[in-house]
Amino acid sequence: MITVIVAAGVYIYFLKQSDEADAKISADDLLKRTLEIPEMTTNLKNEHYIRVSFKIQTDDEKTKEELEKRDYQVKNVIIKLLSGTDAKDLQGTQGKIKLENQLKEKLNELAKPGSVEQVYITSILIQ
Repeated sequence: MITVIVAAGVYIYFLKQSDEADAKISADDLLKRTLEIPEMTTNLKNEHYIRVSFKIQTDDEKTKEELEKRDYQVKNVIIKLLSGTDAKDLQGTQGKIKLENQLKEKLNELAKPGSVEQVYITSILIQ
């Protein structure tokens, strides 16, 4: 029981440290390592379609440049993921968070040895 409490305390401590480190990064530094995916339109799994754009925050400028060179692969990953997604799965906040996390996971495969830290949906329209 004590081990669980100590482990939880350590986890919370490191989680807080990570959040504080992110807060110390200036907006200019974030911009230098953030890739913009302009608005794209594609079909969803059902008879709906989606128009969406993203910002992809990477761990450094080198990773951003690598993903810019792989632009066609990044868009391919997005299209494949969305075409296998049902419109109802994107409803609400949790659906959008799930999409961001799935994209982050897939894009990290392209970003190696760097990493994608966060994916942000900057606009979305589902019809």
